[in-house]
Amino acid sequence: MNFVRYNSDFRNLVVGADTKVPTINGSYVTAINFDNAATTPPFVSVLQEVINFAPWYSSAHRGTGYKSQFSSNLYEQSREIIARFVNADTRENTVVFVKNTTEAINKLAYRLCDGKRRNIILSTCMEHHSNDLPWRDKCKIDYVEVDECGRLSMEDLEKKLRRYRDSLGLVVVTGASNVTGYKNPIHEIATLTHKYHGKILVDGAQLIPHVPFDMKPEDSPEHIDYVVFSAHKMYAPFGIGVLIGPKKTFEEGDPVDVGGGTVDIVTHDFIRWAIPPHKEEAGSPNIIGAVALAAAVRTLEMLGMENVERYEKSLTDYALQRMKTVPGIKLYGNKENCQDRVAIVPFNMEGIPHGVLATILSHEGGIAVRNGCFCAQPYVQRLLKIPSEEVKKRIEDPTMEHPGMVRISFGIYNQYREIDILIHMLHRIAAYKEQYLFKYTDTPKILV
Repeated sequence: MNFVRYNSDFRNLVVGADTKVPTINGSYVTAINFDNAATTPPFVSVLQEVINFAPWYSSAHRGTGYKSQFSSNLYEQSREIIARFVNADTRENTVVFVKNTTEAINKLAYRLCDGKRRNIILSTCMEHHSNDLPWRDKCKIDYVEVDECGRLSMEDLEKKLRRYRDSLGLVVVTGASNVTGYKNPIHEIATLTHKYHGKILVDGAQLIPHVPFDMKPEDSPEHIDYVVFSAHKMYAPFGIGVLIGPKKTFEEGDPVDVGGGTVDIVTHDFIRWAIPPHKEEAGSPNIIGAVALAAAVRTLEMLGMENVERYEKSLTDYALQRMKTVPGIKLYGNKENCQDRVAIVPFNMEGIPHGVLATILSHEGGIAVRNGCFCAQPYVQRLLKIPSEEVKKRIEDPTMEHPGMVRISFGIYNQYREIDILIHMLHRIAAYKEQYLFKYTDTPKILV
């Protein structure tokens, strides 16, 4: 198999890629970060932009000083840069800054589930908790099924769209699963949703940092009505996220968070809210976060998202092929290639609990992975084929350990040689399984 040639400049783009970390035996190794689906390190360009901006930082929107005006302009320019990155039409849509994807979805759930609109939310069985829980206490919710590999059933989607056509409010769907990496056909889903007079929200947290993304024009059946994503998953971990949607969604009604910056005029018995997006951004804005995200977007645009996707696909294919050589490894999702996924690979090793395996990789090899259910417990329960009776036992007994998986996830700075080190470690663990289990029966404290 031919793999995309690694560009060493990619590694130079991120902060801390070659940091040394301690192992359990006291030696130091170059850290390997395969936990990029959780969060990414900052780009060097992002950190430099933050440092360059810091002397000019001041209050936004209400100050008359030069620094305040400069900060305000950069903050608003960041919206334009981000809108362009996802091809959002700013004549119809607004870019609202939030803390992260979770806050964005909660804000939208508050907005759309007010009892006045269509009240059926159609979610899926593969969603992150953040695109499930915010809807549960506000609307009626139903879930589109997935197959045994974890892929969304388009047949079940259309079946449920037909069922709820007269009361459908919103289809909420992940762009790419944070568990299996599966990419959903979001534009096909959008076309179906619009056919049945609904709207679509795409959780882009795992998709937008890895592939080209296009909201499509307003008059296109493929148009994405709402999209949310987080900067900390795209090399700008400075506490900001994005909610993009129609201005008219936010024009009427009260915002969920109120206070400074959200109003036009106030008396003791009257409030006129500011126009969106300011109406939705209570308190002092995260200007540095916006500057950082805009810088990350510019870097990704310079690289070309097609190139990012191509390289990460190559890493994922390489990892899949190498992992198949490890005795006792069980892969989940598409085990053959990464044509329908982003750079995420979930797996388990026979006879070793997922938490123990993740600990061994960290303590023995300096390899950072994620383990557990990845804030998607219903999806992982399905993938692991856990009987409902066993799930019920865990509900009744909170002391029982949760099932789960180990997940590796790549960024553009990861290398094939890092995958080789992982594979070597997995082979060693498989060969000396009993010794490792004995050694880690009482899990050592995490090294700090």
